[in-house]
This record gives sequence, structure tokens and C-alpha cells, in this order.
Amino acid sequence: MTALEINDLGYSFGAKRALDGVSFALRPGKFTALLGPNGAGKSTLFSLLTRLFVSREGRISVAGHDLAREPRAALSKIGVVFQQPTLDLDMSVMRNMRYFAALHGISGREAQARSERALAQLGMVERAGEKVRDLNGGHRRRMEIARALIHEPEVLLLDEPTVGLDFKSRQAIVDHVHGLAERGLTVFWATHLVDEIRDYDDVVVLHRGRVLAHRAAAKLREGRPLAEVFIEMTGGEETR
Repeated sequence: MTALEINDLGYSFGAKRALDGVSFALRPGKFTALLGPNGAGKSTLFSLLTRLFVSREGRISVAGHDLAREPRAALSKIGVVFQQPTLDLDMSVMRNMRYFAALHGISGREAQARSERALAQLGMVERAGEKVRDLNGGHRRRMEIARALIHEPEVLLLDEPTVGLDFKSRQAIVDHVHGLAERGLTVFWATHLVDEIRDYDDVVVLHRGRVLAHRAAAKLREGRPLAEVFIEMTGGEETR
């Protein structure tokens, strides 16, 4: 069974075609990068995967559940980190975690245990008592990722999760999330930064709403720098 499968997905904003015939499937327990320049359609795709947008074109399946027919079952298998932060800055890390657990119907000792376990995976246990306001940008992002794991999803979606962070913080988060994939979690990571992708990762290249390629990064670049291949494929639009 594929962890996430998309078939002939399309979406338009009026006359503007944002996604056109998008099809691919993610292997379970794999880190897959959705690589595309700004405006490629990455955020639109994530909005469809999380049902912020709904399309009549195509089909999305999560862990065997059709998103249109079984939305609750499909969404229960997904953890999401959106591009814009959604934390309560005046609550502690642990209170944020416990609040999010409650939204999933998890309470008491189980909520505490899951919160601690998720924070441990991101190296954040020692920050549990700190107010989110006092954390730096990198630690806030780690906390959001931990929060997305609290209901033990099968697929973790991250939409440009390192935007606005310095290089050291970016690399720390990239390392942590690759570690999650190595432990069996399916990761779908949207980015326009090729230095966040490793040779053994799968890569879906999205440009102007269409999939240009889907293969392992090492096979995609064929001995050349991935940045060079990416620029060649997309014409260098908003890439760096």
C-alpha cells in the first residue's frame, strides 16, 4: 500500500491553472521532497491534501483512505506543519502540546506521555516548561513538528518548514525530520532549497502546476549538482 497517492489532480483559481494533472505516489517510510520554485503550486497541493481546498478533479488517497469519501479517516493519518506558525506564544511548550492533544481527543496521562515522546523525537524535552515566546525560531519550528506527531500519523506534511530560519537552524530541522523518516515515518517535505535534499531522498519536481519528474535525488541529478539540474528544468525561476 502506498502512504499517499495522488491521481490526475487539478485545481484552478478562476482562469489561473494552479495544478494540472498531478499524479504520483509516496512510498511508506520515505522522505520525499516536493521541489519547486515559488509559485509552482506546492502550497495549493498541500491545501488540497489537508482539505483546506477541495477539488472535483482527481483523487487523493492517504494510507488507503480516499480523502473525498473518507475525509475523517484520511486526515487522521496526516500530521501537518504549515508554512505560517500556529502556536500560542504565551503558553508553555507542554501546554501547547497538551492543548493540541485534546483537539485529537487525547487527554490525561496518555496526552502527557505522547507529548513527551513527540518532543523527545525533536530534541525538545528540556524546553517543555518554557514559554513559546522565549524560544528561537528553530526551536519553535521543532515544537510545531513535535505537535504534528502527537496523534501518531502515518504521513507528515511540511510546507516550506525552514522559511525564515538561519542555516544552522535549517540544517538541524532537516536532520531531525530525516531521522523521523529513518524510523519509519512517511515524510512529504515541500521546499525550493536543494540543500535540504539528500541523495537517497525521493524527489517530486513541480513546476507551473505540473510534475516534471519523480525519482531518487541521486538518479535525478546523474552526477551533476542537483541545483544545476533543478535550474535547467525550471528555467531558474525563483530558485536558490
